[in-house]
Amino acid sequence: MAAKKKSATFEEALGELEQLVERLEAGDLPLEEALADFERGVKLTRECQQKLATAEQKVKVLMEESGTIRELPFDADDGAEDA
Repeated sequence: MAAKKKSATFEEALGELEQLVERLEAGDLPLEEALADFERGVKLTRECQQKLATAEQKVKVLMEESGTIRELPFDADDGAEDA
């Protein structure tokens, strides 16, 4: 029986996705290999989206104030000015 593979971290999945994009953009892969890389890229994209959605939910829970969630747009530049 095969052991279940540990889920990659967001950063690992994103790194692998970036490598796949570079390989596909190079345009020198055989069709079958390009299709396999594309399919892997779609899977990694979905995994990254799920991890981001989970992180967003955690942030919303942490931002909860008096039973309501205050959502603020994220802007890295604005955060530095507020400090």
